Amino acid sequence: MARMRIGFIGAGGIARRHMANLQGFDDVAIAAVADPVPERAAEAAARTGARPYADHRAMLEAEQIDACYVCLPPFAHGAPERDLVERGVPFFVEKPLAAAEEQAEAIGALVARSGLVTAVGYHWRYLDTTEEAMELLARKPARLVTGYWLDSTPPPAWWSRQDQSGGQMVEQTTHIFDLARLLVGPVDEVAAMAGRTGRDAYPDCDVDEASTAALRFASGAVGSISSTCLLGWPHRIGLNLFCDGMAIELTEFDLMVDVGAGRPVRSAQGDPFVREDRDFVDAVAGRANRIRAPYLDALETHRLAIAAARSARDRRPIQPRRGPPVDGAR
Repeated sequence: MARMRIGFIGAGGIARRHMANLQGFDDVAIAAVADPVPERAAEAAARTGARPYADHRAMLEAEQIDACYVCLPPFAHGAPERDLVERGVPFFVEKPLAAAEEQAEAIGALVARSGLVTAVGYHWRYLDTTEEAMELLARKPARLVTGYWLDSTPPPAWWSRQDQSGGQMVEQTTHIFDLARLLVGPVDEVAAMAGRTGRDAYPDCDVDEASTAALRFASGAVGSISSTCLLGWPHRIGLNLFCDGMAIELTEFDLMVDVGAGRPVRSAQGDPFVREDRDFVDAVAGRANRIRAPYLDALETHRLAIAAARSARDRRPIQPRRGPPVDGAR
């Protein structure tokens, strides 16, 4: 049986992780890698047996690929996804979908019309601990939610620029917003506050150093999600949920369920990145589609994160957009 030919647009750290996973699948071949840094494309190509390109359009013109991974900084999204949709190539895109809402809305509209298989890298959805939390919450819904992304400032220069990353809530804390949506449901309103005083170590940084967003869910639950990049280590990243007689603490690595009889903690089992890659490949191949974060669902999370950032900027509550994607969104 011929192996599925997969291309990559972007060859940075997260792309390397997906490449390593795909190389472990006997029904996949990494055929081509495009990156504007030629050395990075060449290194990835040498490691995977692919052909390197400095431009994604040159790659798409020269190669016959069955699917593609888009692993780019937020500001670089848009043209690659449009080109893939035009060619009918299914794609997996890493979060966030873009630095702004308009770009993601436009791509979402194209995806909706195309019917292509798509997936987005919200890998927390693939944790077995997340599955367990979902089962528990189906019996006792959450009424109060507290989420955190309390961490350091990532080294890439683009991350510290608001117009390139979208800010911390959009680029990092989007994972926590997504988890809240998944476990508690859609959000009707968000009211956020944020602040920045400037740091000597990051003279060019214009993203907020601290933020908090209050959420009102359609279910009637309320919550808050806080972020900071002031630290030098990942201090706390996760979501706490409080129900009638039960408290849940969920991180990327473990789950704690407290029902008043101690605080038992269990570690997550398996690799969620492998699971999301396997599900994408299977769906593209025409097998069962078990993708947990298709583009149009991920767009709802992006809208929420963008609404939180806009609320902090405009100093007013925002009702996140819901429903079909809109071309030319405000």
